[in-house]
Amino acid sequence: MFITLNCNLKCPYCINLNDKNASRSKMSGNMMSGADWVKAINRLEIGRDDLPVTFQGGEPTIHKDFYEIVNGVRDDIKLDLLTNMVFDVDEFIANVPAVKFTRDAKYAAIRVSYHPGHNDIDDLIAKTQKMAKAGIYVGIYSVMVPENVAHIKDVQAKCKSLDIDFRVKEYLGFDGKEWHGEYKYMDAISQERRKSCQCRTSELIVGPSGGVYRCHSDLYELREPIGHILDNSFDIDDLFRECNYYGFCNPCDIKVKTNRFQIFGHTSVEIKDVKELQVKEN
Repeated sequence: MFITLNCNLKCPYCINLNDKNASRSKMSGNMMSGADWVKAINRLEIGRDDLPVTFQGGEPTIHKDFYEIVNGVRDDIKLDLLTNMVFDVDEFIANVPAVKFTRDAKYAAIRVSYHPGHNDIDDLIAKTQKMAKAGIYVGIYSVMVPENVAHIKDVQAKCKSLDIDFRVKEYLGFDGKEWHGEYKYMDAISQERRKSCQCRTSELIVGPSGGVYRCHSDLYELREPIGHILDNSFDIDDLFRECNYYGFCNPCDIKVKTNRFQIFGHTSVEIKDVKELQVKEN
């Protein structure tokens, strides 16, 4: 659930801004109220502890109704949070029961992103330790940006000595010279020529205004959603949908990664029947 695409950091390598001419202001649109998010999430029939609803963005904690959303969700729905933790942890601890982000998994329900030069690792470590004392398990993650490799390795060693769960994520995207990351469909991110394809997502991707999207690229580029999370007639259909934007996919969708069981080889989308776009004759 992308409850907001606004962010309180300005990292130049943000995956939200991977597409050409993308900007934070372009993505910042209408946001659903906390009451509507609670209504939408509580409509979901999940029935499994290993399928959490993940709050992300942008920076989800800057949504004005963040605490209302977290505390309004049914207790049987498991929650995850992706955050830069640039927030008041004392306020968080006072407003969020530890059980809200507690579940049996091989990774933390709250996953903090460390961005060198944009948030401070000593601050994140102190906040992580304070959260742990309150019974809230937090893991710190960082993207292995080429220019920060040595620093990230030092931070990793420091966190290990403090018994803090610190993990490294692969750098994705284009740095101006080459693409970084392991992708299932390499030409899907060429950003050179659009093609048509059939695409199926394994995730429920919901944007800030409640629109449901085929993929992350559709979300970030504000393409037409396939439905709305508050629409009583909307169903989650596991089917292939036609797309005419193959070649401009977002790395998040086609990156080869681990699934929720930490088994490597998963991608967010499955693509087939890639074809040249048919040019309409006048």
